[in-house]
Amino acid sequence: MPSLLPPFLALLCFGAPAPALRGPAPPPASPRQAGAEPAAEEPWCPYKVGAEGAAGGRLCFRPPARGFQCAARSCRAHRSPGGALVANVLRNGSVLLQWGPPRPAAGLRGFALNCSWDGTYTRFPCDSVELGAACRDYLLPEAHGSVRYRLCLQPRYAPPRPAPPAQCVEFRVEPAAMRDIVVAMTAVGGSICVMLVFICLLVAYITENLMSPALAGAAGAAAAAATTGPRRA
Repeated sequence: MPSLLPPFLALLCFGAPAPALRGPAPPPASPRQAGAEPAAEEPWCPYKVGAEGAAGGRLCFRPPARGFQCAARSCRAHRSPGGALVANVLRNGSVLLQWGPPRPAAGLRGFALNCSWDGTYTRFPCDSVELGAACRDYLLPEAHGSVRYRLCLQPRYAPPRPAPPAQCVEFRVEPAAMRDIVVAMTAVGGSICVMLVFICLLVAYITENLMSPALAGAAGAAAAAATTGPRRA
């Protein structure tokens, strides 16, 4: 019987066979590679407000009002003669301006928004706004009631392209007191209508159920009296 000692000694000397070498594990797939590319974020609107028509002002940003629709109950839309500029006058006294991309779009640097309102004898300028090329709307947070406003939006291009004519829209904001009066009158009118309907139903019920038996009994007694008549001695 052959001895198992030499193979055992060789195994101890040389060790077990080395495992097969493997390359480095591939890095895990990133979410963008595994799935679809995320949708591009909508650009924010940069703007500067100059008080009373003055230039300059602090640079601000606002998100776009995508998908806004002017509801008939809480909003009133006013359009410029060309239809490119829309002023949505809301019931809370704010005004949302909306416009589409101008043509041509090449070389567009931004927009200039000029505001003025009618006084008793003259027209007064209000805040002027400089907007970036990505802006498609702007919100006037507070507008005075019973005042006629005129807002003009003009695109600005890089020279030597001249600026096209401005699109202007005029509107009047309903005063807050008048809005409260209209709401109160509507509520009171609705209450009066409900009360009148209730009174009519009550009168019909009384006429149908209470007065009809009494009238029928009186008519029967009168008929019986007429049939019997007075007896002669």
